[in-house]
Amino acid sequence: MSSDSSKDAAGRPDPTFVTRAASDAFSVRKVFGDAYERDGTLVIPVAKVWGGTGTGYGYGVGALDGSTGSSAEDAGQGEGSGEGAGGGGGYGVHVRPVGVYAVGPDGTRWHPALDLNRVVLGGQVVAVVLALVGGWVLGRRRR
Repeated sequence: MSSDSSKDAAGRPDPTFVTRAASDAFSVRKVFGDAYERDGTLVIPVAKVWGGTGTGYGYGVGALDGSTGSSAEDAGQGEGSGEGAGGGGGYGVHVRPVGVYAVGPDGTRWHPALDLNRVVLGGQVVAVVLALVGGWVLGRRRR
């Protein structure tokens, strides 16, 4: 490998670079956060982590018109031809807190995190369903 870890020994982009970089983001260290102590209780934060990664690279030699051949001139060694390489990649990570483990003198307890956004969304869904059912009931009574 060269000194730039995103390149291989030949200086071309290394297709595994993004995957290796993303592996740290998807590790168990992201699920269980750094523990800390509060009032004699060890608190261990827990999160749900998910994500994905993808890469794509290509190398080629050929004439500018897109043709390739078996001779040296046809294979990009003559005038009007060239060599090219390109690629890219990326990854995304989503982390959501789910709660904490509290380890104290009286044992280990699980304390789930309250996601207020989900509570509000759930309340809105229930309100819409109740409004639809109420409208349907009132419509049937008038017949």
